[in-house]
Amino acid sequence: MPARPVRRTLPVRMSSLQLVLSIALGVWLGFVLMLITGWLAWRYGYSATTPLAPTPGAPVASAPAVPMPTPRNPAPAPTLPPAAVAPDADRMFDEYQYNLHMQELRQAEEAARANPSNQANPTCQFWLQQAQTAPSDHSREQVARSCN
Repeated sequence: MPARPVRRTLPVRMSSLQLVLSIALGVWLGFVLMLITGWLAWRYGYSATTPLAPTPGAPVASAPAVPMPTPRNPAPAPTLPPAAVAPDADRMFDEYQYNLHMQELRQAEEAARANPSNQANPTCQFWLQQAQTAPSDHSREQVARSCN
């Protein structure tokens, strides 16, 4: 049976007062650094509510919009004369964008139904079934997000 090794001790060459003061100094410096970090984050506009860039394929959360800080001296926006823009141009453009978006969603749904790799994806199967039984904008968007 091997002999038990002799336990070595490390002699501490600090007094209790020095040890307590060094710990207090470390805690104080940590607090000061947290204050500086918080001030810098506040100063430059970073906060926990700042939205991050969405990752491809990740569901988009519907959070309230956070106003972005405006520059100090913004350049004046070019203005068009009122007669240059037709009154229904905005409405027609919005309808065009909506129709284009719906067409893309329908194409994504058809592609998801044709792709055999989606048969093993339960989330995709659920949203495909939802889009088939109760077609809506929401179900088509979920098909586009969850299927390949």
